Amino acid sequence: MKTRKRTPKFDRKTVRRVLKLLRAELPLFLLSLLCALVASALLLAIPLFVGNAIDLIVGKNNVDWDGVLRYAVLIGVCVLVTAVAQWTMTALNNRIAYGMVARLRNEAFRKLQKLPLSYLDSHSSGGIVSRMMTDVEQFTDGLLMGFNQFFTGIVTIAGIIGIMLAINPKIAAVVILITPLSLFAASFIASRTYSMFKKQSEVRAEQTAMIDEYIGNHKTVVAFGHENEGQAEFDEINERLGKCSLRALFFSSTTNPTTRFVNNLVYAGVALTGALLCLPIGAAAFTVGRLTAFLSYANQYTKPFNEISSVLAEIQNALACAARLFELLDEEPVAPDAPDAVVLEHADGTVRLSDVAFSYTPDRELIRDLNLDVKAGQRVAIVGPTGCGKTTVINLLMRFYDVNGGSISVSGTDVRNMTRASLRGAWGMVLQETWLRAATVRENIAMGKPEATREEVVAAAKAVHADSFIRRLPNGYDTVLGENGGSLSQGQKQLLCIARVMLCPPPMLILDEATSSIDTRMELKIQNAFAELMRGRTSFIVAHRLSTVEEADVILVMKDGRVVEQGNHSSLLAANGFYAHLYNSQFKN
Repeated sequence: MKTRKRTPKFDRKTVRRVLKLLRAELPLFLLSLLCALVASALLLAIPLFVGNAIDLIVGKNNVDWDGVLRYAVLIGVCVLVTAVAQWTMTALNNRIAYGMVARLRNEAFRKLQKLPLSYLDSHSSGGIVSRMMTDVEQFTDGLLMGFNQFFTGIVTIAGIIGIMLAINPKIAAVVILITPLSLFAASFIASRTYSMFKKQSEVRAEQTAMIDEYIGNHKTVVAFGHENEGQAEFDEINERLGKCSLRALFFSSTTNPTTRFVNNLVYAGVALTGALLCLPIGAAAFTVGRLTAFLSYANQYTKPFNEISSVLAEIQNALACAARLFELLDEEPVAPDAPDAVVLEHADGTVRLSDVAFSYTPDRELIRDLNLDVKAGQRVAIVGPTGCGKTTVINLLMRFYDVNGGSISVSGTDVRNMTRASLRGAWGMVLQETWLRAATVRENIAMGKPEATREEVVAAAKAVHADSFIRRLPNGYDTVLGENGGSLSQGQKQLLCIARVMLCPPPMLILDEATSSIDTRMELKIQNAFAELMRGRTSFIVAHRLSTVEEADVILVMKDGRVVEQGNHSSLLAANGFYAHLYNSQFKN
């Protein structure tokens, strides 16, 4: 009982929201509705003209040919104007539907830019892509069917009932009395298919996420011989999707034959009642021509019900997809900057962490009582075992996450009291994970400074020793790279990301395993380039290879979210503590 009550309510809420979206297209929608009215009215007029023409054929040598010809011309005009109106309506509906889809995708992408990192960390990228692409496509299909068939069908039904009541209320009463059976059957089935289509949409998103994950990591899958396990996982999800789809489509497909059965009852009732009225007793009141018109109306009357019943499944599927998209759009965005937030214009490089506490989930504490006072121009290295909180510190410095307790200040101002854009603009980041656009090498290096000259781009590439391999590419700096760097090696991709920072060096730097994908010989050259880049700039360096942090002014040794040791390389080795243990373990024979 609870499920039945909840689903229609959610359905109505989604419908209201879809209708609200239509307000932006209200002029086109009204014009489309006018075309539907014109097309429906003219189609409804044709049976009347046919019936009147039949009544002009009284018997042998008793035919009003002028009247028949006149009605034939009227029928031709109606058919022509109807065709134009229907074509115009379809064109308008396509524009409305795809315009709405474009707005929804734009809105979803804008929302994606505003979502907190915690949302992206807790949701698969494939699932998000499925909502923005597949669900929107399904929504469009249902919307187009609704515009093209649903509204026209409603207008046709209403018009036919009105005409039949005007011609003969008795026969019209037969139609009206049987009609609720068709409506009840359609609504009963449709109300129970919404949850089925929603489940289908969710499983489809799960499958999209799984495929996206395997394609993006195919080399790892093959290297570890995980093909069979991957196939088994795909088969399991695919089987569930097949069952969900089959169940939803089976129940929704029962609508059409059910309504067809009821509609056949309507046709039989009209034929029987009309034939009785055409007997001599009622001949003066009801003619064969009118019966012909009535039977034609009975056919036209049942056709919209059949179309509406078939489109209801698509509409339910569309509403389920729209609901999933609205869930994304309704996610809480990252907290906006404070109204009085200051703009960090000239960062002096001082950073202070005071009693910082943070955890991704309330039940698992990660960082606690973290204190650090960094002077301008200092190099701070953060080392420690995997999962100790090194990258989390970087996330807090960049304010991808806000601290749960304590504070972080830059240039003497709490980062929560300054705009995120200005704070992040003061940092330059080179991460272990590379990201390159499907663009030229030059455009990728100049991402942070699009107006950079070619000479500036080349100078940045030379500084990180990337110029030589770039010139060996087919078109040098104008070579268009594929998705995420295409065929470039991981080390080459990393060099381009480092050159990106070199092009417009900020006041402060964050290097998160920046040379992890580069060979030892190249790493020495990059370290020299970094040394020049970091000169006079506050820098945070996250590293697993401790040989890369020996020149740091301060080394933070983290373990289980706490700074267990702090000092320079020499003093920490002399202390023979946890850092010395980590350092010596990397150079054991």
